[in-house]
This record gives sequence, structure tokens and C-alpha cells, in this order.
Amino acid sequence: MKVTALLENTSAREDMLTEHGLSLYIETGTQKLLFDTGQSDRFARNADTLGIDLTAVDAAILSHGHYDHGGGLQTFLERNRRAPVYLNRHAMEPHYHGADRYIGLDPSLQSSGRLRFVDDEAALGGGCTLYSCNRRARTHPLDSGGLQALEGGALCPEDFRHEQYLLICENGRRVLFSGCSHKGILEIVQWFRPDVLVGGFHFFRHPLDDVLSGYARELAGYPTEYYTCHCTGCEQFAFMQQRMDRLHYLSCGQTVEL
Repeated sequence: MKVTALLENTSAREDMLTEHGLSLYIETGTQKLLFDTGQSDRFARNADTLGIDLTAVDAAILSHGHYDHGGGLQTFLERNRRAPVYLNRHAMEPHYHGADRYIGLDPSLQSSGRLRFVDDEAALGGGCTLYSCNRRARTHPLDSGGLQALEGGALCPEDFRHEQYLLICENGRRVLFSGCSHKGILEIVQWFRPDVLVGGFHFFRHPLDDVLSGYARELAGYPTEYYTCHCTGCEQFAFMQQRMDRLHYLSCGQTVEL
């Protein structure tokens, strides 16, 4: 399996466009997948630079309903005229940062006949399955971080019911993809115990303190190999890497073979 970061907050290459967002191109033994689309068309422009043909993508997945992961969806639908797009049934609900900053998806996308809304679990074939984990037991408190959802005409703290994770089982290995891990990276690793996890940890606002050190030690206690990016935060990554020997950063334009 090969994973290429088409869009991420950082890049070691001068020819890559960056933004606060995420888009991953995944090549398995049988499928070509797009996991998230960033917040603009930059993921597609980077794909052109890298020589990646988006028309060959078999299916796209949105990890959750925030603009920095699904803002480029219209561009993908225009570039690729056949691939279905899988998103959680709650992904098109209105999402806000605070009371007045809308951070959800473009409502007009609902008119596309290519969207496939899924519930708590959906098998995509080829060893790929989507999970929301909304019914899983938690061992850590959920922190909405000031993010809110519109429910019954009123804003309430996010429970991130629209977030889903892609698990790919191939050659005896379990590789998990998570966009922002809003439900908690500690919970997610405990739920799945994957061989490899690729995605953001959502620690970019977390102070470099004993709490974060404890999180790093807890994650290091699993045999998982981690490739993180986007919302983890560069300072937080460097801090955690000193305490984790299997933590790597996946920057825009980089490809890893798993």
C-alpha cells in the first residue's frame, strides 16, 4: 500500500501548495482511493504536479463534515466523473466554530448524485471498511474544543457523530486512516489497535506539558506505527516524537509505503 499526502499544512518541497487541511491519495493492491480533499482545489493542483491522475480514483472518502477536509469536494467531482464519495450521514449538518463561524460543507453538494451517505459501518470492498464508532464505549472525556453543531435550531457542543475512519486490511496488516481524530486519538487507537495509523491527532492547541507527555506514552504503549500530519501541530509532533519511537510526520508531497 502506498499513501501520498496531496495536501497538508506543511511541505518539504517548494513545488507543493499547502493550506490548513488534509488530502491523502491511497493506492492499495486493488483500488485507488482519495481520503479527504482539503479546503480548496490545491489538492488537485498538487496531484497534477505529482503526476497523480485523479480521474483514476475509484472512490473518495470524507473523514468528517468540516471545510478543511471537504472544501475541495466540488473540484474532485468535476475532475472525476464516476467515483462515489462516501461520507457519514451527519456530515452535511451545519457545523460551527463558536457561534458565528461556519466550518461545515457546502450545502449545494447535496444535489450531487455521487454522494453515498453511510451509517456506523460500511464495507466498501477490497478490504476497506468505514466506521463511525458512535456507539463505542469511551475511557476519556470528549472535548468539543469550542466546535458546535446546529441541532433542533440551536447550537450545541459537537459530539462529532459525523466523523468516520477508514480501515484497510491488506496482506495481514490493518491500516487505519483518521482525518482529525476529533473523537480522541487515544480512544481511536484503543478501539482499533491498528498496525499503522495515518492521520491528525488534533493536538495543535495543546500545551507542551505533562498531559501531552502522558498521551505520548499511552500511544507508544501500543505496537502501532504512526504517520501523523495536519492538526497534530508541528511543535506538538516534535514534543511527542521525543517520547515515541514509532511516530513520523507525513508532509505534503511525501509518499510512504506501508
